[in-house]
Amino acid sequence: MAAECAGSDVTTTRRSGRADVVRMARLLEVSRTGYYQYVKRATATALTDRQQRRADLEVKVLAAHRDSGGVYGSPRITAELRAAGEVVSEKTVAKIMAGIGVAGISPRTFKTRTTVVDPAASLPADLVARCFDQGRVDAVWSTDITYLSCGGIDMYLCAVRDEHSKKVLGWAVADHMRVELVTTAVDMAATTRPGRCLGTILHSDRGSQYTAQAMVEACARHGLRRSMGATGICWDNAGAESLWSSFKHEYYYRHVFATKPELVAAVDNWIDFYNTTRRHSSIGMLSPDNYEKSLTAATEAA
Repeated sequence: MAAECAGSDVTTTRRSGRADVVRMARLLEVSRTGYYQYVKRATATALTDRQQRRADLEVKVLAAHRDSGGVYGSPRITAELRAAGEVVSEKTVAKIMAGIGVAGISPRTFKTRTTVVDPAASLPADLVARCFDQGRVDAVWSTDITYLSCGGIDMYLCAVRDEHSKKVLGWAVADHMRVELVTTAVDMAATTRPGRCLGTILHSDRGSQYTAQAMVEACARHGLRRSMGATGICWDNAGAESLWSSFKHEYYYRHVFATKPELVAAVDNWIDFYNTTRRHSSIGMLSPDNYEKSLTAATEAA
């Protein structure tokens, strides 16, 4: 008897369910067949938790790639996501980037000749021997000149970089390669590190700008120790070469500059981004400014 009652309840429920569907279809002016097809499609296309997670990550990866100006690859995007609280692996980010068709920019080796040696100049010793990062800020600065162009005019950029924190301390842009280009960048670097550069090694190639008397005097004025690698061997000034590679492949080659002020502003903006925002793999995926802040915080805590 109980079984008969149970069966009756199930039958009643099914009939009631069909009646509800009939009533709903009539009110919405759709067919019952169309309703059931809609339910079938919705069930088939509903995202699983894993699929939803993947979709969310795709949005975040694309946003991080866009915010970097299309520069960051999977290592730096992974660092960005982790800094925002995401728990994600670099392998997963790489797969997502491949799936949505975006990629970072990989610098390529290049060398533009801007080094002209003065055969009569006296050359200081190589105090670095390719060991650029000596474990602390203001131990070694590297400097170099690179060629730029705007509106068909030859331009040159000189920069000075701390080889431990990777921060660009001073720079100058001009339409010439005279020694003033270099001394302007060095003076700016010394101003950025007031009272902190006494005894710092300033490493360069053997270009005539770096052997000029005005450069000798500038280094003496700031207490910098001059150091030079071999001419034409990029590994002897690898720190500066790394900076040019990042600047040119991540930014300069992707834009066209019509005027000198436009180019100078672009250089200033990119160096600000490089110092304050761009993540560097060699310093724990931090920006140079944040890395130096972390060193200060650690020193104060000790």
